Amino acid sequence: MTAQTPPTPPFRDPQLPFAKRIDDLLSRLTLDEKTAFLHQFAPAVERLGVAAFRTGQEALHGVAWMGPATVFPQAVGLAASWNTELVRQVGDAVSKEVRAMRARDDRVGLNVWSPTVNLLRHPLWGRNEEGYSEDPKLTSAIATAYTHGLRGDHPTYWRTAPVLKHWLAHNNETDRATSSSSVRPRVLHEYDLRAFRETVEAGAVAGVMPAYNLVNGRPNHVSPYLREQLRAWTDEDLLVCSDAGAPSNLVDFEHYFDTHEEATAASLLAGVDSFTDHGTDSSLIVGRLKKAYEQGLLSEADIDTAVRRQLSVRFRLGEFDGYDEPGAYDTPEHRALAQEAAEQAVVLLRNDGVLPLAPDTRLAVVGLLADECKLDWYSGTLIHRSTPLEGLYERFGAERVEFAEGVDRVRLRTSTGAFLHVPAADADDEVRGAEGALDPALLAGRTDLPPLTTDPTGTELALVDWGEGLLTLRAPDGRYLSVAEDGYVRAAADQPGGWVVQETFRLEPHENGHLLRHVGTGRHISVVAGGVKVADENPETSETPEIFELIIAEHGRDAVARVAAEADVVLVIAGNDPHLCGRETEDRTTLALPAHQEGLLRAARTANPNTVLALVSAYPYAVEPGPLRAVLWTAHGGQAAGTALARVLAGDVSPAGRLPQTWYADDADLPDLLDYDVIGGRQTYLYYEGTPLFPFGHGLSYASFAYADLNSRVEEGTLHVSCTVTNTGDVTADEVAQLYTRAVDPSVPRPRRQLAAHRRVTLTPGERTGVDFEVPLSELEFWDVAQGRLRLEPGPYDLLVGASSEDIRLRATVVLDGEPGTPRAVTERGLDGADFDEQSGAEIVDRTRTTGDAVTPAPDRTAELLYRACDFGPGVTEVTVTVAGEGTVEVSLDGGPATAALSPRTPTSGPYDYVTLAAGLTASGVHDVHLRLRGPLRLAHVGFSG
Repeated sequence: MTAQTPPTPPFRDPQLPFAKRIDDLLSRLTLDEKTAFLHQFAPAVERLGVAAFRTGQEALHGVAWMGPATVFPQAVGLAASWNTELVRQVGDAVSKEVRAMRARDDRVGLNVWSPTVNLLRHPLWGRNEEGYSEDPKLTSAIATAYTHGLRGDHPTYWRTAPVLKHWLAHNNETDRATSSSSVRPRVLHEYDLRAFRETVEAGAVAGVMPAYNLVNGRPNHVSPYLREQLRAWTDEDLLVCSDAGAPSNLVDFEHYFDTHEEATAASLLAGVDSFTDHGTDSSLIVGRLKKAYEQGLLSEADIDTAVRRQLSVRFRLGEFDGYDEPGAYDTPEHRALAQEAAEQAVVLLRNDGVLPLAPDTRLAVVGLLADECKLDWYSGTLIHRSTPLEGLYERFGAERVEFAEGVDRVRLRTSTGAFLHVPAADADDEVRGAEGALDPALLAGRTDLPPLTTDPTGTELALVDWGEGLLTLRAPDGRYLSVAEDGYVRAAADQPGGWVVQETFRLEPHENGHLLRHVGTGRHISVVAGGVKVADENPETSETPEIFELIIAEHGRDAVARVAAEADVVLVIAGNDPHLCGRETEDRTTLALPAHQEGLLRAARTANPNTVLALVSAYPYAVEPGPLRAVLWTAHGGQAAGTALARVLAGDVSPAGRLPQTWYADDADLPDLLDYDVIGGRQTYLYYEGTPLFPFGHGLSYASFAYADLNSRVEEGTLHVSCTVTNTGDVTADEVAQLYTRAVDPSVPRPRRQLAAHRRVTLTPGERTGVDFEVPLSELEFWDVAQGRLRLEPGPYDLLVGASSEDIRLRATVVLDGEPGTPRAVTERGLDGADFDEQSGAEIVDRTRTTGDAVTPAPDRTAELLYRACDFGPGVTEVTVTVAGEGTVEVSLDGGPATAALSPRTPTSGPYDYVTLAAGLTASGVHDVHLRLRGPLRLAHVGFSG
């Protein structure tokens, strides 16, 4: 007799629906096996033939952290193309490289943590490079395109499973794990949620990652919006992956819960399905989950719900059907796409006719970014590399291009008269991250090279001040001075980088010289018998900080002036290093160009008025464009950045990038970094009433375009708008036609104008094309705080079509039927504290740990709250307030004197221990209600009766 082949379990049957297969697999897993799945690194279940699985593979603009890969422009640069089809193709290429790289390295994951859809509300945010735009419509359009590319085009199986980052209202690195974003309901629904919602509803999103911060006093990892909003937008099971270390932060930094068991259980119940904590060590998270279950904080059904969502993603990836794709890696098509993306990302901000450059131009190329191809924290390792200087050499010929980097060339003399010396080294040209790492933050510095020493002549070093005194020092062989774990200083790094950058220093005046502080360790540099190292923290050692004299052999500005004077045109290439002065964990402090680079620009302009500025940066700068012949901006453009910029400068490609965020003229134009009220704070192009340096949507071309024939109609809930665009120039070029809308006579503050749709079109000289836009009327709704829902207000709406938010070429007005507003029925529902129309001095906080909002005065402020059009009907005689803490609530009508003041007799025992207080108040008809809150008091609700 022969043994029978065991039947195929239902979860392996591809003919069954995924839901039934997941039910079957869940029923076969033990509680311990299911619990183990909830860590980022889910173990294999060998008895069932289920493989190990890892959530999380960075792929923001190419496969990151896992070694060489195609590097596309930064996310903000991709958005500057305003080209959704191009971005879809980039996502498609990235997902194919994920599959191809996974085939040879199973550390590469298929659950990609990308894209970032946080809105670029504030240009000083350190992670500006990761987002797409300050506008939710443009952000969702670009994100939707990228996720569709990442998902792939198979009708059933997903090539990769994209997770959107970072839920929610997250635009500050300063105190990012403990700060709370105060987000009023209108901002929440009209701004912050919108970018996520439209991307999720488009159908190619596998999940989201909550952010480190709190929103309205409650950590995002226990946000009720995950359940109330996110999961209501789609029938798909969405996988919510925590950010790294965030589950522990709930106790260790935010002190929101007393125990890790409570915190982990609360996160799971709120909707977190995969816990990214303690790296590859799952024991702590799994242990907390088991204890939470034993303490009755979680049920097995709760665990099943989270595991089901993870399994749903794994089934969609084809894991249980043997589905795989060979992918594609570093193909000619990917290289061409990287160049096309870099070309389309270039934005021409100003041009008096100097561009494009004539073929016989004698060009001086100067600046700290001229011969650089910078990477950021979420880049892969370069396979190919093109700097602006290399691109210009190739395009114009090296004999027509002169170069001056603009670094200060210095030597450092010690108190003994000797100089710092970089010994010769016989070592390979190791590139940081070339081997790939699941966590590049753990990569150690090199110790195989000799430490710096001293000698009578020393080594001339290239010194750059990247802003506010943050310095890098580079040896003649191109390697940066760096400090490894043994504390010694070596010329060892190909670029500054790492989670904690070890290649930056500060010169601190001391006596008749300077101390040199290593920023990464916070310690001063000393000279000891074994070489140069950071001083030991033990004061009993002989490793005292060295006092250096800075000997300047040449100022960078002098070298720049010298080559600039001999050229027809000077190209100054300035910008940022993505690892310094603005990055993850560090916000910028100013819009200004760093003083070192401003000095180089000034030197070039003084030597030669034919100066062009090309900014290569992850964020906007405030520069004075008036004295400059032309200004361009591009984000760090990836592997083909230099070639792309050279082709645009030469006119091989007409620039057609558009700004995805407002460029402000001065720091004084910016709101506070932690002010998330874009409506009350008049932020972004939507509400900003000042004059920007360059407006949202701005970008020039080498061609000119005429707009005509604007038509509109409303049909079946959709606004249809059309026009024609004609290329009136003499070169083939792209134009980005932009449609904005504006409520003409709104009942509440509405955007000055708001992007409704856009189209990027290519036109030959003289060619005309029709451009059609379709806008669902639902996109013109606003959040009515009186009714707690979105509402389309009836009345006239302007349609504005043009080349930017401020360059409007065509106008029309349509009158829309909508739903009229009604007064607040306060005798039936009262007033929730956070549902104000206007406020000053108030912050929104959590009503309870699990749900609801309350309002409290900001520190050292009195809160003023206004609730418009409250209908008291035939009359009321009593007002009640539900409050916690201590302080006073004053109630007045229509701005008159206070008619009631309510205070707890004694402070409540905790922030969530509410009491209801009552006082007399006589009112009838419709009135505006004004509340004034004094003291550390939380107001949850106001009621009226009698």
